[in-house]
Amino acid sequence: MTRNFKLPSAAQLKHPKTLVRAGLGVLLVANLVAAAIAFHLFSPSPADLDGQLVAARAQLQAVQTHLRRTRALAGNIDKGREEAGHFLADYMTDRRTTYSTIIGTINQIATTAGMKLGDGTIAPLDPIEGSADLDMMTITVNFEGTYAQLLKFVNELDKSPRFLIIESVAVTPRPKGDQLSVNVKLNTFVKNDTGGA
Repeated sequence: MTRNFKLPSAAQLKHPKTLVRAGLGVLLVANLVAAAIAFHLFSPSPADLDGQLVAARAQLQAVQTHLRRTRALAGNIDKGREEAGHFLADYMTDRRTTYSTIIGTINQIATTAGMKLGDGTIAPLDPIEGSADLDMMTITVNFEGTYAQLLKFVNELDKSPRFLIIESVAVTPRPKGDQLSVNVKLNTFVKNDTGGA
């Protein structure tokens, strides 16, 4: 069965009962909206907000700890880079002056130890894999002297201002006296020149 539905006329809308009903309807809707806000139906509850605040603080603390750790690592890397630069400057020789410097150092150490310097050879520079500016130089030198002089020579090499590595030492006794024939193979590192020639 169909019912006819008519919209109220303008005169009926001005009737006091209709106006009171409309006002009550508006107040009911306003109360429903206020209740929804009060019971946090559309926004998080205070407990949820407290949980979010605790999580945000924990995340902030973790990020700050990570930042401090990263800063410390960056500082260590900078310090290591600076110390590596000082090490290279102090203990490595430039390619232009390396032969005279190293031979001079070996001669001085041999003289200090009292050993007689014999012949020697210097192998061609060998590039170091993974380094663009360092080469390795291998020097083989023969000496004559006593066992005590050899010990002093090795001790002086250890205290040398140049970075000299003893690769091998071959000692052969001489037929007369306490003299030894000594063959020493040394390695050192050479910096490539960064400036012009």
